[in-house]
Amino acid sequence: MKSRGILHFITRWLKMLLKSKTGTVGFIIVLFVCFVAAFANFLAPHDPALINPAKMLKPPSWMEGGDEAHLLGTDNLGRDILSRIIYGSRVSIIVGVASVILAGMIGIVVGLASGYYGGWLDAVLMRIVDSFLSIPNILFALVFLAVFGPSVPTLIIVLGVTNWVAYARIVRGETLSIKEREFVRAARSIGVRNVKIISRHVLPNVISSFIVISTLSVATTIILEASLSFLGLGVQPPTVSWGGILSDGRDYLATSWWLATFPGVAITITVLGIIFLGDWLRDVLDPRSQSRS
Repeated sequence: MKSRGILHFITRWLKMLLKSKTGTVGFIIVLFVCFVAAFANFLAPHDPALINPAKMLKPPSWMEGGDEAHLLGTDNLGRDILSRIIYGSRVSIIVGVASVILAGMIGIVVGLASGYYGGWLDAVLMRIVDSFLSIPNILFALVFLAVFGPSVPTLIIVLGVTNWVAYARIVRGETLSIKEREFVRAARSIGVRNVKIISRHVLPNVISSFIVISTLSVATTIILEASLSFLGLGVQPPTVSWGGILSDGRDYLATSWWLATFPGVAITITVLGIIFLGDWLRDVLDPRSQSRS
């Protein structure tokens, strides 16, 4: 019976997904990128860190002077561009998803506590949120990474710490509305503890908004990670990242355009796919969007 329920749930969501062209495209793109990231060891035709001076700056295989063994060409050290893009997808997915999970956990706790309890706790937490909003995320990340040193774990932490305020404000707003509804008042009147009310009644009603904004935030986080890696304060070599590939190719834009173009295209397609999927989730999970449509 349980397996039938899960199968029915998946089937129902797939039907809703297929009704949306942008949602379907976004889902296919995200699924493809996740597949590439998960099986990069098998899909990459070459070692992404293998240096081959004899094949430096080879153009894509369809251009004059290209090598069939390197479909998208090679970089200034003779490394295969396609293999580096495939391996770079791992870093983008891991950093994007992990930092959003960290930010979401902090934001949900702060938003629920602030919105439900109110009073001095709400005032203090919202002033903390305002202080974080007054500092640009990229500036905070640059200072943090410069002090503690760039690495993948540090990057996940700094991106999570800088992005939690958006979740906190949205969850707080939803909580302020939900805690005044009849079912919450009824639970409070019969002596149900606040922690149980929050976990059983408030949290399930705010989770849909959290899912929507967290999906869209993954796209923003991927761009931010690529920006920091491009500046040299993100993922460090020999770990491959899309931002790092862009940074390596910026000095060769006039002569070897493929070094920066293809990782840029990978970032653009991935971000658009996540945005398309997030827009579809917003239409499905947000009742206000459904009522407008």
